[in-house]
Amino acid sequence: MEKIYSANRRKENELKASDRTVKFLLDYSKSLKVTEAKGIKFESNMN
Repeated sequence: MEKIYSANRRKENELKASDRTVKFLLDYSKSLKVTEAKGIKFESNMN
């Protein structure tokens, strides 16, 4: 199986995120709060 997957692999273009995108994602993840009550998960953005 290793030969099958390695033979047909093509190189994909590397994506580079801008500093602005990285900052946005980090800030969003810091402000996201997940609360669980009675088996149900609630997602809140504390922004």
